[in-house]
Amino acid sequence: VARALAEVETAPEAREHWHERFLWALRHGAIPAGRITSNAGALAYKPATSTINCTVSGTIRDSMNDILEKVHEAGLTLKAGCGIGYEFSTLRPRGAYVSGAGAYTSGPLSFMDIYDKMCFTISSAGGRRGAQMATFSVGHPDVMEFVRAKRENGRLRQFNCSLLITAEFMEAVKHDAPWRPAFPLSREEVESEGIDLRDEERAVWREWPVHEGYITDAQGLVACRVYRTIRARRLWDLIMASTYDYAEPGFILIDKVNEMNNNWWCEDVRATNPCGEQPLPPYGSCLLGSVNLTKFVRDPFTGKARFDWDEYREVVSVFTRMLDNVVEINGLPLGRQREEIFRKRRHGMGYLGLGSTLTMLRMRYGAPDSIGFTDRVTREMAVTGWESALELSREKGPAPILEESFTVTDEMLAKRPEMRADGVRAGDRLPGRVLHARYSRYMQRLAEAAPELVEALAGEGARFTHHTSIAPTGTISLSLANNASNGIEPSFAHRYSRNVIRQGRKTKEKVDVCSFELLAYRALVNPAAAPDADSP
Repeated sequence: VARALAEVETAPEAREHWHERFLWALRHGAIPAGRITSNAGALAYKPATSTINCTVSGTIRDSMNDILEKVHEAGLTLKAGCGIGYEFSTLRPRGAYVSGAGAYTSGPLSFMDIYDKMCFTISSAGGRRGAQMATFSVGHPDVMEFVRAKRENGRLRQFNCSLLITAEFMEAVKHDAPWRPAFPLSREEVESEGIDLRDEERAVWREWPVHEGYITDAQGLVACRVYRTIRARRLWDLIMASTYDYAEPGFILIDKVNEMNNNWWCEDVRATNPCGEQPLPPYGSCLLGSVNLTKFVRDPFTGKARFDWDEYREVVSVFTRMLDNVVEINGLPLGRQREEIFRKRRHGMGYLGLGSTLTMLRMRYGAPDSIGFTDRVTREMAVTGWESALELSREKGPAPILEESFTVTDEMLAKRPEMRADGVRAGDRLPGRVLHARYSRYMQRLAEAAPELVEALAGEGARFTHHTSIAPTGTISLSLANNASNGIEPSFAHRYSRNVIRQGRKTKEKVDVCSFELLAYRALVNPAAAPDADSP
């Protein structure tokens, strides 16, 4: 893996230098995501596989041609080893008339069944379970059907399902107001049916990912036909009951996602990767890696237990370059996926083993000192990562999108009122690096910790548009970190059984495992220690 990522460097001496540095980082806690670990350096044996864990589909347009085209693209993506996320609320609701076919549509859920079967077929052939995420607007007329879909035995088993929850809906829930599920109107529908767009009982204006063919206003909102009116809390109760009983659908605050997105001025995010840690634009890619925090604990379980911050920062710095190099060997199957990743170069570095590390440092998970430690771990990763972004930009150049110029619109000024205060007006041209570093809500928070760094990024540009993303890390925590706790979570238990899928077998294998902290405690303190024992 280290050799494959170092080969991206241009000069022979640089390749050897970074090969050694990458090996050092891998031995000191840097863990690339599963597709990198599995496929980097294996081009001769697996030429059609990708080093990217997950992607998001292009927007699925409301036509049979586009629905089936996206099935084809998804099949190629899954074949390459990538998971994929989609938004399905762009499809008209069940029972809507399709003029070209002279019939009524079966709705988005029926088309999801096609994607589900496609994923199952490809994952069965490849021996590895495929991963898909389906997102769906809480304002779509078929939202209740979506919430209930997986209650049917065997349906949509290749999907995680999540709702796109808007601030408008949450306000309606708060006040138990009426909620109007709706779908966009074409101008032909408005004219032929005489729909008054000012009549709130028949039409509402909402944000929508597709504008072509629909009626839009100056703020970019789309006119939508109201299909029915329900109490917001009735829908809320259905969502909460389903989440409690079936652990789905997930809950994505999509307005907040887009507000905090570093690429807020040029992206409309409507879907995530299958595990949900990366909201991504159409054809966006989820390039992941995690740092094992347990590697930096010195004198664990003692009164002298401490965290090696200097080594942690060094690993983050080297690992940032490693992940950036993955972009060059992405192996993505679609041209638009490759264009997207090269233009923005986003990646997501996170950490695993937080719960195990807290135990080794003699902190209780959730206690004030553990929260302070977690805040510092995350802040140090962010600041160090963006320092590396500046250094890499100076060495190799910034992400291409940050060198582009963009025309400021009224919609952008409405999202960022501080731009007006800075003298920016509609029609002005600003470079992407300024919109990214100075007006991104996330980068504004980073500026509270490192103002000079962020100002330098606004002036010179970053190597990538996104850096931090904390994944669930279930597989790599078990296989490459000796069952350290997953992501930001505490250990599920210190001794338990897991069901493991073995390639070539139809049945799962039951495996007994212990948490990393229990294994470490046995090795360093008491070989006979057990979770339910009274002895220290």
